[in-house]
Amino acid sequence: MQNTKPKNSIEFLLTGRNALFTDPITRIGGEKTSYHLPTYEALKGVCKSIYWKPSIIWVVDKVRVINPIRTQTKGMKPIRYHKDGNDLAYYTYLHDVAYQVQAHFEWNLHRPELEADRIDGKHYSIAKRMVDKGGRQDIFLGTRECQGYVEPCEFGSGKGAYDDIDELGYGLMFHSFAYPDETGLDELHSRFWHAVMRFGVVEFPKPTDDLQADSGNGMPNRFVRDMSAKTFELENNVEPVSQTEASL
Repeated sequence: MQNTKPKNSIEFLLTGRNALFTDPITRIGGEKTSYHLPTYEALKGVCKSIYWKPSIIWVVDKVRVINPIRTQTKGMKPIRYHKDGNDLAYYTYLHDVAYQVQAHFEWNLHRPELEADRIDGKHYSIAKRMVDKGGRQDIFLGTRECQGYVEPCEFGSGKGAYDDIDELGYGLMFHSFAYPDETGLDELHSRFWHAVMRFGVVEFPKPTDDLQADSGNGMPNRFVRDMSAKTFELENNVEPVSQTEASL
């Protein structure tokens, strides 16, 4: 499998006993059902758990499904916040998952105050080392109760369960959130897209700052609520990457 990597790319194997990439449609009744594929936002969250600074933005390029897609339904007792006690609900998880992920980071141009922290060689060196170590923070597969694990891999290596299937369409899926610190707007939007897996690989469209509903970029979005970005300052509440590298 040919693999053309963007600059500052990392590749890793992501595994876990269970995963819950929640389909928002199923949450209305208090129960949750996982998409059959990991969402862009969930994989981006994994990348940020591996390594993140506010001066960079992780872009997930593609994911390869290694294990067959299996589901497992469990009875859960979520907390009832309007009165004492618990409810009874059924959550449908993915079971025994394994994915190969390719992602790269770019500079967050909406944070000009962190321009001095844009030293790609140092950031990339740390990111590679953190993949080797399994991440700087805990890895989750969609939700906190689904623990994940990462390790280095070569994207496209080995046998995958769907390598011989030319195309599987999954319809309209949640893609990601458009946060204020990545768009420059004081708004939170949710993005959607039409997911297709080809020969076991899902290639994600790159998010843009264009949040106009009729922009023609092929990624519908919806306004969620007003939100403002957190302020960061080097040497104040952000450690420069040179100091981060020296401490690891």
